[in-house]
Amino acid sequence: KKIFMARVADQSERYEDMVDFLEEIIDDSSKDVSMDVKNLLSVGFKNLISASRSAYKTVQAIEQNKKYAEYSSNCAEYKEKISTELEKSCARVIQIVKDKSLSKEDLNDEAKVFYLKMIGDYYRYTAETAKGAKLEEVTENAKTYYEQATEAGKDLKPYNSNKLGLALNFSVFHYELKNDSSKACEIAEQALNGARDQIDEMDNDEARDALSIIELLKENLDLWKEEEGGEDNVVEDI
Repeated sequence: KKIFMARVADQSERYEDMVDFLEEIIDDSSKDVSMDVKNLLSVGFKNLISASRSAYKTVQAIEQNKKYAEYSSNCAEYKEKISTELEKSCARVIQIVKDKSLSKEDLNDEAKVFYLKMIGDYYRYTAETAKGAKLEEVTENAKTYYEQATEAGKDLKPYNSNKLGLALNFSVFHYELKNDSSKACEIAEQALNGARDQIDEMDNDEARDALSIIELLKENLDLWKEEEGGEDNVVEDI
């Protein structure tokens, strides 16, 4: 029933309610949730913060427009409000995953990668609007959890979709937060080369999940290699 209601909340675009239902599902079991529930977690968590992320970027663009220079202080104040909301939502996701999902007794390597990557992602999203000491803190936390996820996934197949998704998002982390396009390219290339070497071993389901991520890795890699250090590029993650 709770899975059904989580889907209803999703379709109703009531994402806080959706996360509430999913948290109850996690609480109800001592074991890890199904892949179906994991997919709902990904959707619910991402949509919980998507409005704040989008709003912040919109206000930032208006603030930077010279036509609205007289309102820059108002926009800056509004950005702080949105940033606080985003940080709160990300902290909730991190708390659920860190304290509840990761504490289950039967986690396999793939599940560990899924959850550790997710924590890294939500620290990264927090960093998008953070400043000063807070930015340094959440950036380091994101790096720590991405590294833990990488270690947890070392024995997974190179074309495993969770492992590829981790490489995609960890490479974006280095590009956007560390301003290290060289490291971003290294991670993306290593993931691509590993997947290509074993691409013939994939079954249909694995290929479907992997190929879309491989395409995003290739797009980002092409952008980063073409970059001459002048302009920011829009990169893809999942």
